[in-house]
Amino acid sequence: MAADKERPRLTGLPPVVDERCRLLILGSMPGEASLRAQQYYGHPRNGFWPLLYALLDGGEPAASYEERLRFALSRGVALWDVLAACEREGSLDTAIRRPEANDFARFYAAYPGIRHVFFNGSTAADLYRRQVMKRAADDGRSYTLLPSSSPARAMSQAAKLEAWQPVRAAWIDVRS
Repeated sequence: MAADKERPRLTGLPPVVDERCRLLILGSMPGEASLRAQQYYGHPRNGFWPLLYALLDGGEPAASYEERLRFALSRGVALWDVLAACEREGSLDTAIRRPEANDFARFYAAYPGIRHVFFNGSTAADLYRRQVMKRAADDGRSYTLLPSSSPARAMSQAAKLEAWQPVRAAWIDVRS
Protein backbone atom coordinates (compact mmCIF):
# COMPACT_ATOMS: atom_id res chain seq x y z
CA MET A 1 0.00 0.00 0.00
CA ALA A 2 1.47 3.34 -1.05
CA ALA A 3 1.90 6.02 1.57
CA ASP A 4 -0.05 9.23 1.16
CA LYS A 5 1.86 11.89 -0.72
CA GLU A 6 3.21 14.53 1.63
CA ARG A 7 1.06 17.66 1.37
CA PRO A 8 2.46 21.08 2.22
CA ARG A 9 1.23 22.66 5.48
CA LEU A 10 -0.21 26.03 4.58
CA THR A 11 -0.81 29.02 6.81
CA GLY A 12 -3.59 31.47 5.99
CA LEU A 13 -3.66 35.25 5.98
CA PRO A 14 -4.43 37.53 8.93
CA PRO A 15 -7.92 39.03 9.07
CA VAL A 16 -8.67 42.32 7.36
CA VAL A 17 -10.87 44.03 9.94
CA ASP A 18 -11.34 47.13 12.03
CA GLU A 19 -13.86 48.36 14.58
CA ARG A 20 -16.21 49.70 11.84
CA CYS A 21 -16.84 46.22 10.42
CA ARG A 22 -20.34 44.78 10.68
CA LEU A 23 -20.08 42.18 7.89
CA LEU A 24 -17.59 39.34 7.67
CA ILE A 25 -16.92 37.39 4.48
CA LEU A 26 -15.23 34.06 5.11
CA GLY A 27 -13.44 31.89 2.62
CA SER A 28 -12.11 28.45 3.41
CA MET A 29 -8.36 28.89 2.81
CA PRO A 30 -6.60 31.09 0.24
CA GLY A 31 -5.56 29.34 -2.97
CA GLU A 32 -1.99 29.10 -4.21
CA ALA A 33 -2.07 32.40 -6.15
CA SER A 34 -3.50 34.27 -3.16
CA LEU A 35 -0.97 32.80 -0.75
CA ARG A 36 1.92 33.62 -3.11
CA ALA A 37 0.68 37.21 -3.43
CA GLN A 38 -0.33 37.38 0.26
CA GLN A 39 -3.67 38.81 -0.90
CA TYR A 40 -7.24 37.79 -0.33
CA TYR A 41 -8.78 36.70 -3.62
CA GLY A 42 -5.49 37.24 -5.41
CA HIS A 43 -6.19 34.96 -8.38
CA PRO A 44 -6.84 37.27 -11.36
CA ARG A 45 -9.93 35.26 -12.42
CA ASN A 46 -11.54 35.19 -8.98
CA GLY A 47 -14.74 37.22 -9.13
CA PHE A 48 -14.66 38.40 -5.51
CA TRP A 49 -13.48 41.98 -5.95
CA PRO A 50 -15.80 42.80 -8.89
CA LEU A 51 -18.69 41.33 -6.88
CA LEU A 52 -17.89 43.35 -3.76
CA TYR A 53 -17.46 46.60 -5.66
CA ALA A 54 -20.68 46.07 -7.62
CA LEU A 55 -22.67 45.22 -4.48
CA LEU A 56 -21.37 48.12 -2.41
CA ASP A 57 -21.55 50.91 -4.98
CA GLY A 58 -17.86 50.97 -5.73
CA GLY A 59 -17.70 50.90 -9.53
CA GLU A 60 -14.64 49.14 -10.92
CA PRO A 61 -12.27 47.50 -8.42
CA ALA A 62 -9.17 49.51 -7.60
CA ALA A 63 -5.96 48.32 -9.21
CA SER A 64 -3.99 48.19 -5.98
CA TYR A 65 -4.68 45.58 -3.33
CA GLU A 66 -4.24 48.14 -0.54
CA GLU A 67 -6.96 50.32 -2.10
CA ARG A 68 -9.25 47.28 -2.36
CA LEU A 69 -8.76 46.57 1.33
CA ARG A 70 -9.47 50.21 2.20
CA PHE A 71 -12.66 49.98 0.13
CA ALA A 72 -13.84 46.86 1.97
CA LEU A 73 -13.10 48.35 5.38
CA SER A 74 -14.72 51.69 4.47
CA ARG A 75 -17.90 49.71 3.73
CA GLY A 76 -17.70 47.84 7.05
CA VAL A 77 -16.66 44.54 5.47
CA ALA A 78 -14.09 42.29 7.12
CA LEU A 79 -12.31 39.47 5.30
CA TRP A 80 -10.92 36.28 6.74
CA ASP A 81 -10.90 32.53 6.27
CA VAL A 82 -12.30 29.75 8.37
CA LEU A 83 -8.94 27.98 8.45
CA ALA A 84 -5.73 29.22 9.99
CA ALA A 85 -3.83 26.29 8.51
CA CYS A 86 -4.26 23.06 6.61
CA GLU A 87 -2.52 20.64 4.32
CA ARG A 88 -3.42 20.93 0.67
CA GLU A 89 -1.89 20.09 -2.68
CA GLY A 90 -3.00 22.72 -5.20
CA SER A 91 -5.83 25.19 -4.61
CA LEU A 92 -8.99 23.10 -4.58
CA ASP A 93 -11.02 22.98 -1.38
CA THR A 94 -11.59 19.27 -1.95
CA ALA A 95 -7.85 18.74 -1.37
CA ILE A 96 -7.88 20.26 2.15
CA ARG A 97 -6.61 17.87 4.82
CA ARG A 98 -5.96 18.32 8.55
CA PRO A 99 -7.84 21.65 8.85
CA GLU A 100 -7.13 23.94 11.79
CA ALA A 101 -9.71 26.69 12.40
CA ASN A 102 -8.96 30.28 13.23
CA ASP A 103 -9.79 31.48 16.75
CA PHE A 104 -13.26 32.92 16.20
CA ALA A 105 -14.04 33.33 19.91
CA ARG A 106 -11.14 35.75 20.23
CA PHE A 107 -11.99 37.42 16.91
CA TYR A 108 -15.65 38.04 17.82
CA ALA A 109 -14.63 39.27 21.29
CA ALA A 110 -12.28 41.79 19.68
CA TYR A 111 -14.86 42.83 17.03
CA PRO A 112 -18.29 42.52 18.65
CA GLY A 113 -19.89 44.70 15.96
CA ILE A 114 -19.79 41.86 13.42
CA ARG A 115 -23.47 41.05 12.87
CA HIS A 116 -23.56 39.26 9.51
CA VAL A 117 -21.30 36.39 8.44
CA PHE A 118 -21.16 35.32 4.80
CA PHE A 119 -19.54 32.13 3.57
CA ASN A 120 -17.82 32.40 0.21
CA GLY A 121 -18.67 28.87 -0.88
CA SER A 122 -20.01 25.71 0.69
CA THR A 123 -16.63 24.45 1.90
CA ALA A 124 -16.21 27.55 4.06
CA ALA A 125 -19.69 27.00 5.53
CA ASP A 126 -19.07 23.29 6.13
CA LEU A 127 -15.69 23.88 7.75
CA TYR A 128 -17.15 26.60 9.98
CA ARG A 129 -20.02 24.36 11.03
CA ARG A 130 -17.69 21.46 11.85
CA GLN A 131 -14.72 23.38 13.28
CA VAL A 132 -16.26 26.48 14.89
CA MET A 133 -20.01 26.22 15.45
CA LYS A 134 -19.68 23.01 17.44
CA ARG A 135 -18.05 25.14 20.14
CA ALA A 136 -20.37 28.16 19.94
CA ALA A 137 -23.90 28.79 21.13
CA ASP A 138 -26.41 30.99 19.30
CA ASP A 139 -24.52 34.24 19.03
CA GLY A 140 -27.10 36.56 17.47
CA ARG A 141 -25.29 36.79 14.14
CA SER A 142 -26.83 35.92 10.80
CA TYR A 143 -25.03 33.32 8.67
CA THR A 144 -25.49 33.16 4.90
CA LEU A 145 -24.04 30.79 2.33
CA LEU A 146 -23.01 32.37 -0.98
CA PRO A 147 -21.81 30.62 -4.12
CA SER A 148 -18.03 30.68 -4.33
CA SER A 149 -16.45 33.58 -6.18
CA SER A 150 -13.75 31.18 -7.37
CA PRO A 151 -13.39 30.56 -11.10
CA ALA A 152 -13.71 26.85 -10.21
CA ARG A 153 -17.41 27.51 -9.41
CA ALA A 154 -19.18 27.05 -12.75
CA MET A 155 -21.63 29.93 -12.64
CA SER A 156 -21.76 33.21 -14.54
CA GLN A 157 -20.62 36.38 -12.80
CA ALA A 158 -24.12 37.82 -13.35
CA ALA A 159 -25.69 34.83 -11.58
CA LYS A 160 -23.16 35.15 -8.75
CA LEU A 161 -23.97 38.86 -8.43
CA GLU A 162 -27.65 38.00 -8.07
CA ALA A 163 -26.91 35.28 -5.50
CA TRP A 164 -24.67 37.65 -3.53
CA GLN A 165 -27.45 40.25 -3.04
CA PRO A 166 -27.78 39.34 0.67
CA VAL A 167 -24.41 41.08 1.18
CA ARG A 168 -25.87 44.29 -0.23
CA ALA A 169 -29.04 43.93 1.86
CA ALA A 170 -27.00 43.46 5.05
CA TRP A 171 -24.76 46.40 4.15
CA ILE A 172 -27.78 48.64 3.67
CA ASP A 173 -29.31 47.32 6.91
CA VAL A 174 -26.26 48.08 9.05
CA ARG A 175 -25.93 51.57 7.57
CA SER A 176 -29.46 52.61 8.56
